[in-house]
Amino acid sequence: MRTTPYYIYARVRSVLRMPLLSVLLFLFSCLPSDVVSQDFGLFTQSAPCPKRELRAVWVTTLNGLDWPKTHATSAASRAKQQQELCQLLDQLKAININTVLLQTRVRGSVIYPSAIEPWDVALTGTYGGDPGYDPLEFAIQETHRRGMELHAWVVTIPCFKVAVAPKMGSRSVLKTHPELCRRHSDTYYLDPGLPGSADYLQRICHEIVSRYDVDGIHFDYIRYPEGASSFNDGETFRKYASRGQTKAAWRRNNITRIVRRIYNDVHQLKPWVRVSSSPVGKYADVTRFSSRGWNARDAVHQDAQGWLRQGIHDILFPMMYFDGDHFYPFAADWQEQKFGRNVAPGLGIYFLHPQEKNWPLEVIIRQLHYLRSQELDGQAYFRSKFLTDNVKGLYKYLQQDFYAFPALPPACPWLSTSLPPAPAELSVEPCSGFSELRWQAPADNLRYNVYASSTWPVDVTSAQNMIAVLLPEPHFVFSPLQMAFSHLHLAVTSMDRFGNESIATQLSASPDAIPSPKLFDSRGRMKDFIHRPMTTAEQKERNQGKTKRK
Repeated sequence: MRTTPYYIYARVRSVLRMPLLSVLLFLFSCLPSDVVSQDFGLFTQSAPCPKRELRAVWVTTLNGLDWPKTHATSAASRAKQQQELCQLLDQLKAININTVLLQTRVRGSVIYPSAIEPWDVALTGTYGGDPGYDPLEFAIQETHRRGMELHAWVVTIPCFKVAVAPKMGSRSVLKTHPELCRRHSDTYYLDPGLPGSADYLQRICHEIVSRYDVDGIHFDYIRYPEGASSFNDGETFRKYASRGQTKAAWRRNNITRIVRRIYNDVHQLKPWVRVSSSPVGKYADVTRFSSRGWNARDAVHQDAQGWLRQGIHDILFPMMYFDGDHFYPFAADWQEQKFGRNVAPGLGIYFLHPQEKNWPLEVIIRQLHYLRSQELDGQAYFRSKFLTDNVKGLYKYLQQDFYAFPALPPACPWLSTSLPPAPAELSVEPCSGFSELRWQAPADNLRYNVYASSTWPVDVTSAQNMIAVLLPEPHFVFSPLQMAFSHLHLAVTSMDRFGNESIATQLSASPDAIPSPKLFDSRGRMKDFIHRPMTTAEQKERNQGKTKRK
């Protein structure tokens, strides 16, 4: 690692316009790993948990890399495949992840029953093989049940390897729309310059959004391929480019046209569904720092910052799988060019693995705290296995420190600013050995957040008081160990699908109760509220009880 005075000076100069805290974090990022405190106390004090923060994870279905591990070829294997996903979601929920980017269109194949493309091979071991259930619908239900969002990750321009094409069957895009496909190296791609490619991708996204309760559509590879100079689109350029238009500008316009077409269609169907993508992590060269030939705008014709400026994107998850002066100046550039939208850089946590770059954990920790200090809108992790396997201790660090408290995804004021109505009629009743906080749903299509505190009224602006977020139903099951409820005040808010949160409805404990110090750990977190989703049997019992009371 370079730690010369000039190197440190150069990095500080690149952020002279940033707050002092940013400069200090840059200096810390220059230190060797053994200089950084192993208990991370230095960083913990500099980045308190915000109430709003995107905490996203890419879950890869390609070749079953993250899920599924089991092929669904029987009732037993189908149940095991579903159980694997539930276990993964439980692990993500346990560290307060709030957004799952689930690979839904893989490489010209999908994980739901589509009228357009075949089933993906990862589900059954065979392209076109029906797993006997709808994995996307199952994933949405299980993700929402745990208080997380699900965004359908759609691989856009790449189709599949040339060697795989014979296995794809009669419903592959190479069979149904061969005129759209171009071979580049060992892979077939859609030709973005053809109007039919935008039509085709729009149909896929329309199918997903119209049929499923997804929270977002997430584009991957919405760009030209690597080595774009040799991509075979010369004839398309001659036919469709405007007079005097350069090929680079024409290509950027082609990708932007596809983005705009799908963005407008998605928001016409369901205005709350957020459209995002994962562009190359460096948009373009920045002052004093070169992208060294690999960036979104010039290398692969991806005008990601332009999409934010034009209002045809809600979120960017730039793939910032770098470190040092390949990371920090370009992260600052994304922050400065947000145009009022959300940017949550993706971190290459796979580089922690010994078989990859064997990064020390401190590399990711420095990046996390820098992003939070610069008020970017969150973080994303590629990919989930390297997180849930606790490579280099990252999972435990997030659980015990950086994500110690839950967080809500950022709101989208460019889509809506109307506050939803507040919950009503809060009450607590027994439920199968647990306790259940209930309230009346004030409207449809809302989610709910639960807060608790020893002070009245409960401060719902503090992340430390959040005990459950994004609940899809108007109830919350908890375990009142050590008589926790008798010492705590509770509050519930409604949240619409745009992220707007209502005023809080408060439920007071006994005004004379004295909070027990045993209810809190050393950081002030409540340790006795054990939340879990209701089982099907408990839901049935609860509904029967309601019927009897009526």
